[in-house]
Amino acid sequence: MAKFEYDESGGTSLYFLVSFYVLFLIPFTYYLWPSKEKKEDPEKLRKQCHCDACEDKRESLTEPAAGATFKNALRWFILVVAWIIFIAIAIKASQVERDHIEYDPFEILQIDRGASDREIKRQYRILSLKYHPDKEGGDPDMFMRIAKAHAALTDEESRKNWEEHGNPDGPQATQFGIALPAWIVDQNNSVWVLAAYILAFIVILPIGVGTWWYRSIRYNAEEILMDTTQLFLHYIYKTPGMNLKRVMMILSGAFEFRKSHNSQVVQRPSDNEELPPLLKEFSSDIGLKNKEQPFCQPYSVKARILLYAHLARNDLPPKTLDQDRLLIVQKCPVLVQEMVNSANQITAWAKYQRGPGINKIPQLTTVENIMKLSPMIVQATKEKTSLMQLPHFTEDTLRICQSKKRNVKNIQQFARLKDSDRRHIFRNLYDPQYQDVLNVCAAMPVIDSSITFKVIDDEDTNTITAGSLVTATVTLKRSPLEINYDEGNTLPNGISGKETVKETVVQEEEVKQSESPVASKKKQPDWATGKKKKKAVLAKQQKSKKGGKKNKAAGNENKEKEEEKEKEDEKDEGNRVEEVSKNSESEAESDIEDDRKDEASDGNSDADVESDDEQWEELQAGIPRKEKVLEGRSKESHEVHCPYHPDVKQEWWWVYIADRKYLKFITAPTMVYDLTDEKEIQLQFPAPPKGTYQYTLCVRSDSYLDCDHLKLFKLDVGEAKKVVESHPQWEDSEEEEREEDDSAVSDSSDGGITESDDDDDDE
Repeated sequence: MAKFEYDESGGTSLYFLVSFYVLFLIPFTYYLWPSKEKKEDPEKLRKQCHCDACEDKRESLTEPAAGATFKNALRWFILVVAWIIFIAIAIKASQVERDHIEYDPFEILQIDRGASDREIKRQYRILSLKYHPDKEGGDPDMFMRIAKAHAALTDEESRKNWEEHGNPDGPQATQFGIALPAWIVDQNNSVWVLAAYILAFIVILPIGVGTWWYRSIRYNAEEILMDTTQLFLHYIYKTPGMNLKRVMMILSGAFEFRKSHNSQVVQRPSDNEELPPLLKEFSSDIGLKNKEQPFCQPYSVKARILLYAHLARNDLPPKTLDQDRLLIVQKCPVLVQEMVNSANQITAWAKYQRGPGINKIPQLTTVENIMKLSPMIVQATKEKTSLMQLPHFTEDTLRICQSKKRNVKNIQQFARLKDSDRRHIFRNLYDPQYQDVLNVCAAMPVIDSSITFKVIDDEDTNTITAGSLVTATVTLKRSPLEINYDEGNTLPNGISGKETVKETVVQEEEVKQSESPVASKKKQPDWATGKKKKKAVLAKQQKSKKGGKKNKAAGNENKEKEEEKEKEDEKDEGNRVEEVSKNSESEAESDIEDDRKDEASDGNSDADVESDDEQWEELQAGIPRKEKVLEGRSKESHEVHCPYHPDVKQEWWWVYIADRKYLKFITAPTMVYDLTDEKEIQLQFPAPPKGTYQYTLCVRSDSYLDCDHLKLFKLDVGEAKKVVESHPQWEDSEEEEREEDDSAVSDSSDGGITESDDDDDDE
């Protein structure tokens, strides 16, 4: 029998409250606990740039944001109050007396458990005289407890009940305490309890879920507004060929820059006074006569003005327009990536269309102009002034470098200069400032690549045929730029060097040559030819698997051949035994020869096993492993020197294969986020018709200008394999029917009756 009772005293509910409260308190504390500041690497601190722009950026990143002090104080206050409440509830719960106490007659009589009956009776008399109600100072309740304890130890039935049920009176009703205070189910409080339930589950919960859902459907996985993505898709599809000015206009129309979509955007009355001078300066680039929506809206015009002022590195009012510029520039790299993804979606969609949509595929130059815009914004410089990425560069310094005498137009050419010539260009700089230039230049990335092709799903993985799915395995290697130093001088890292400058970009002349038609076809390259032994082994395995059932018909012939071989072996063995019996020396020689033959056969079998293992590893190389798929995508690579970008930026790279002759993509651009030293990625594309093709592997940076890597390669595609329209399951069934017919004929012949005989008899 069970009895349920609400917690009148509040002890049970306190235990429940403590357990439930700690489930929220620990994660809440972990979330609000301030993280420790990471110590900077001394080597990194030594090599970091100390130009004015970098110092201002570091100061802005380290200084607390507006209201950060109040937020930290509020965070500590909430944590302290939460833990004080927990400690108070825990102390109160520990002081609650237990309702259920185990009945122990020995404890009541104040004797040991091993006491004899005589000692029990003696102690009972002493205590009964002491607590008898008729005596002065007696206690009736204690007297009843003593009598009940004496009976539990002396009376056989009472002792049996105590030993079996824990009570001398026999089994009692089991009591369960509900961890809710009684006032919750009190009739006088029912209205308030019902109102609390309605407020929590009908008002607060639906509003919270609806707010979260409405916000989640407005953004995609990259925290970009869906309205912005639709805007990019519409205008990229509308204008498949765009220059940089048009790309800038579409970027400025992003709804992240509009106050109605982004609460961080601020509209100030001072804009009416501060923007007109900038508008007049960049009037030829902004395009005020464009009446397309939303590019003619004030927020889009303001965004374009600030972007052009950012590229020109104009000094803006620090508390107004400069804050707006930082907000726009901070969001631009992700928006540029979204524009590239939108172009990829349109290209993928148009390839499956058979109507006029195929003419709306974004051109290769359009997507590359979009990609080019990202490093321009990150470095706050234009395409033709890429040397401004280095610190302490001014307009005068740039003019000296680009003069006819120097003819230095990119960072690679600057690194090839003699150290004396470089120092002469920066003769107005102090040695620490000149060292900043060298440190940043030496940290610029240099990309090297290698590419291999395989058809993973085919038996011959190294032969590319028309229509097959080609998997291009690209290995990227990132290294710092090597600077040309005079003998005796040292690099910033302390390594002495001579003229050791790496070429990082394929020259434009080579790219132009790649656009010319191919005059003649060349032989198949080495990477397209496989080992004959592996091909033979793989073909043999495939044939043995597929032709298992087909060999049934030839089984009898094989058995006869095996029997003949066994007979010949027996004869040879008999002759060998005779020879051994005649001459023991010949026996030893024959044994040695046999051992050599066995070793040779074992070696051949091991080689076959190794070739099979290698083939299996090659087949498994193209299959993405579950562990790699489940791993999170890291976005940590190398920190970018970008003093005019408000945040710490990491190096990211677009990787794709393109046909620059016909200005089209072979593979969609893939973003690589974690290229630290070496990275291997896979690109897949369908093989074109038979012929020799000249493609370009493109690796483009989203953070630096003049650091793109282009590599030309040729792809030989063979004739498509003929598809044999055969149905193995049908062939197997036909063979089984033939076998059944043959067995039926043989059975009938054994019985002395054939089908022809039956026909004759019928006749």
